[in-house]
Amino acid sequence: MVARQGDQIVGMVNLLFTISTALGERVALLEDMVVSPTDRGIGVGTRLLSEAISYSRVHGCKRITLLTDQINESDQRFYAKQGFVVSSMVPMRLSLT
Repeated sequence: MVARQGDQIVGMVNLLFTISTALGERVALLEDMVVSPTDRGIGVGTRLLSEAISYSRVHGCKRITLLTDQINESDQRFYAKQGFVVSSMVPMRLSLT
């Protein structure tokens, strides 16, 4: 999904869909969300996230999961205001490069 102001793209969100074996239901992974630095703080991110949540609900998702950097407290506050909570899951990665 993209957010536009005029002919300019000022933000985007990318959702991935899968089935949770724990839930036995469809879930979404919010892989990426970016808002242009000059367009932050005016509701672009809130509108994008709201659309992503609505889209996921309409398409049968029972949960949205996202990752944010541990040091990025402003993003964590933003997502908490939208109802996201810290998970007890521990993210782990294997770099293939």
